[in-house]
Amino acid sequence: MRPSSAARWSLAALVVVIALIVAIWPRDDDASTPGSFAEYRDRAGTTATGDAPEVDLGAERAAAGLAECPGPATGAAESTGPLAGLRVTCLADGAPVDLGNAVAGRPVLLNLWAHWCAPCAEELPYLQQYAERAGDAVTVLTVHEDPQQGSALARLADYGVRLPGVQDGGKSVAAAVGAPAVLPVSVLLDPSGAVAAVLTQPFRSVEEIAEAVRTRLGVTT
Repeated sequence: MRPSSAARWSLAALVVVIALIVAIWPRDDDASTPGSFAEYRDRAGTTATGDAPEVDLGAERAAAGLAECPGPATGAAESTGPLAGLRVTCLADGAPVDLGNAVAGRPVLLNLWAHWCAPCAEELPYLQQYAERAGDAVTVLTVHEDPQQGSALARLADYGVRLPGVQDGGKSVAAAVGAPAVLPVSVLLDPSGAVAAVLTQPFRSVEEIAEAVRTRLGVTT
């Protein structure tokens, strides 16, 4: 049985409606659609570096009382090591830091940690004591890997650790030096910025830290 004229007209109208819907449906290149995972993450509330959105952390910074982030040693050549050009945030004041240049020209111990890491909590006070003992001979710098910068400041205040530190929620430092996905990790850099060692065991004493620095960097402290 052939369809009636009314049925044919209804079918034609339905086809037209479907075509209009397809024509106006948003495409991937629509300005309101994120063009990449990084852009989507930004719109969702996390920056492209992996850190939480910047908020006023003035009170937390004041309570922590951290040392200022270092600058390059006097007369140091521009860094050519794996951290060259890598930009992070100074925990003490929120300012951007070129980490490669900041640690250039001196032996450095970078300590990768996070506010929720129990072994980190045990190790950080020893690093504070070691830094006081080493003085200018070795720079000790913490690198916080969790996106929550405020939590890092609160933990450091609780621990009484006032070492200079940077915020790196995107784990760019770990990637640059080839550190494994564990915490804590201590990275020893020689004055040229080259990686002398990546140590994954937590330090249990100041003497352990001093021995690692002496063995790997040739610096007695």
